[in-house]
Amino acid sequence: MNTFGHLFRVTTWGESHGKAIGATIDGCPPNIEINTSDIQKFLDQRKPGQNRFTTQRKEDDELEIYSGIFEGKTTGSPIQLIIFNKDQKSKDYKDIAETFRPGHADITYYQKYGNRDYRGGGRSSARETAARVAAGGIAKLCLKSMVPKLQIYGHLVQIGTKSINRSNIDFSEIPRNPFFSADKKIVDDWSSYLDKIRKSGNSVGAMIEIIARGVPPGLGAPIYGKLDSDLAKAMMSINA
Repeated sequence: MNTFGHLFRVTTWGESHGKAIGATIDGCPPNIEINTSDIQKFLDQRKPGQNRFTTQRKEDDELEIYSGIFEGKTTGSPIQLIIFNKDQKSKDYKDIAETFRPGHADITYYQKYGNRDYRGGGRSSARETAARVAAGGIAKLCLKSMVPKLQIYGHLVQIGTKSINRSNIDFSEIPRNPFFSADKKIVDDWSSYLDKIRKSGNSVGAMIEIIARGVPPGLGAPIYGKLDSDLAKAMMSINA
């Protein structure tokens, strides 16, 4: 399954080391103002290689929109979003072409499909999230037009054992630091903490928090159409 959603449906496609990745959006309402630079802003925040705490793969992540938008507004027809890959180094993965990586999706993909794209993980790569970000940018602009009072924030609240101080939360700080944290006072502590973790050859988990304010009542449906079950499905399907 590569499609998520009910009325507003997003299908992502492409592989980490393929020519491109992208998303097709079906069900987007017409006459929503879409500025490509607004979507690019979200992609630029996600873009790899910006600091030492993210993957060092260098990608421009420049968005191209092939359909569904005319004269700056959605038409109601499917929207095709494309991001061309430029820094895939497939030769770096030749040594594992015949080896399954522990804890990776390699073996399960092979057992299910009978083939395996070892170049960066194929569809199981975190590279897929760039397509989600692009589609999410469209969704956010739709919500801004349709539900003006809706506010959505996402920020990092914990790395390993070190958590933010909630009394320091300032959502305007989120885009101003490499951790996208609303607590600017934790940034230096996290930086030194991760440097120590890296030097020890270890790794740690982290926790993010998403807050939505002004959500209209009545979203979702009883039992199998619950809003929180759809949110869980979306988040639990994110590639590591």
